Amino acid sequence: MSKRVGLAETKIPDLGDILDSLASNVVAVNKAGEIIYCSPQFARYLEMPREELIGRHINEFFPGTPLLDVLKDGRPQLGRRLQLKDGVYLVNRTPIWLNGEIVGAISEFQNINEIQNIIDELSSDNARIRELKNLLELILDLSSDGIVAIDRNYVITMANHNFASFWNKTPEEIIGKNVYEVYGESKPIFPRAMETGEAEYGYLGNLNGHEVIANRVPLIRDGEIVGALGVVAFRDVEELYALIKKIRHLKSELDYYKGELERVHRSKFSFDQIIGRNKQFEAVKETARRVAMTSSTVLILGESGTGKELFAHALHTEGLRSKGPFIKVNCAAVPENLLESELFGYVEGAFTGARKGGQPGKFELAHGGTIFLDEIGDMPMSMQAKLLRVLQEKEIERLGDTRPRRVDVRVVVATNQNLEELIGKGRFREDLYYRINVVTLNIPPLRERMDDLELLVEHFIKHFNRQFGQRVTGVSAEVMEILMDHHWPGNVRELENVLERAYNVLDGTVIQKKHLPLYLQKAGLAGGQRTGQSGLPRLVEEAEREAILEALAATKGNKRQAAQLLGISRAGLYKKLKRYQIEG
Repeated sequence: MSKRVGLAETKIPDLGDILDSLASNVVAVNKAGEIIYCSPQFARYLEMPREELIGRHINEFFPGTPLLDVLKDGRPQLGRRLQLKDGVYLVNRTPIWLNGEIVGAISEFQNINEIQNIIDELSSDNARIRELKNLLELILDLSSDGIVAIDRNYVITMANHNFASFWNKTPEEIIGKNVYEVYGESKPIFPRAMETGEAEYGYLGNLNGHEVIANRVPLIRDGEIVGALGVVAFRDVEELYALIKKIRHLKSELDYYKGELERVHRSKFSFDQIIGRNKQFEAVKETARRVAMTSSTVLILGESGTGKELFAHALHTEGLRSKGPFIKVNCAAVPENLLESELFGYVEGAFTGARKGGQPGKFELAHGGTIFLDEIGDMPMSMQAKLLRVLQEKEIERLGDTRPRRVDVRVVVATNQNLEELIGKGRFREDLYYRINVVTLNIPPLRERMDDLELLVEHFIKHFNRQFGQRVTGVSAEVMEILMDHHWPGNVRELENVLERAYNVLDGTVIQKKHLPLYLQKAGLAGGQRTGQSGLPRLVEEAEREAILEALAATKGNKRQAAQLLGISRAGLYKKLKRYQIEG
């Protein structure tokens, strides 16, 4: 007697067993976004045990996933594309409802390549397939290469206009024909690709009298050769020779410019580029060369325009940190309320207008390299205390943050002020002074190294000849005498500005007195009076006053530009305006 098995006696798998059997990647989350289920395929994709995934937030693995949007609005997202590390996936995201309330959401995604395999099995007369085929033909016809494909029976299944033009035909006239019929040859065609499955690249062939360079690639499906593809890369060998010649020329140019860039970079910021043979000046350079190979803090002293920044660059370039960044901060140019964020950076929300995500400061940007703090004598006292901590602890705190950040930076500072006098006036911290005054480079002003003047003039003439495209041979004897007699309150920068100004009004190949600024021309007229009753200091003051007036006139009263033109700080300009009672 047969026994009927009832439904109650049949073991029914639970929902988890059913989902585990799906071939897709499946993950379900609760309303809080925590994973409550994932399929074995999903766990394998993340390369983690399933038990370690349960309870974790989905954002840990898919930051910003739209699955959380489904939890909020309850609208399914079907057939969406998802770009993951190993390809493109097709994903469906749906909410989980219970008693009319969203209690979670489920996502199922599958590699699009697997879906593509299904599409390939569809009938070729499918409208979408025909559309893709037409698009492919359009793309092929736009190609500058000649392209042809044949099947296993050597019948042409695809060709573009560039290939058919070798026989003065259209693609329609050769598609469907045997390739031997089109080629009109009996020798093997596509021999390696069709017989051995090996690709041939860059082979030299002949197409209807055209010597071409082409590639032949086998078409393999399921491990079997089903045809071959031919691509004519060069319609004529001469095209290849011309391209090779062009590439060699471009490579030669690139190598030249790379070499020039490296040469300019090396020379621009090296001690060899700092012009001067004066014994006192050479001694400073020699000391700087030795100091460059250490990580000690360096204090560079000198008047405005003596070349303090050049020394800072050279210390970096010829030092152990030359491959790291070089960051410059002008302490006098940054407003006091912005200097802290400029040096140390800030975190998001530190102040109104702070950039989202925060921003690193100059010290962090200089990590592994050098930071150059120019005009440190103008740094506010509050910032001096914070700078001292950075120098002592080797760490900074961003504005609005409490977490210290380690920095590995060499510090080079410079000033044109007497720091010891500032200490006495209570405007500079004594402890900071001794911290930065590890090695001091005192750069002499130009008036104390006048034996370098002719050398500097020659250097600037070569420089401005390249910049202006001129062939100036030098300065007249009268001009050289005026330059030698000048006191040079703006130092080397003033000399550079004087010569650049001369180039702008030059009408020959020699710089004459008329090409000099008005204050130097007047100094030249004074002649022997320089040693008269008024004395040299008086003449210097008159020349300096004339230079300031001329700079203000040239910049239409813009004091910042005038200070730059004169080679002095804006604060220094205001002092001189007050001294000479010049109304701004």
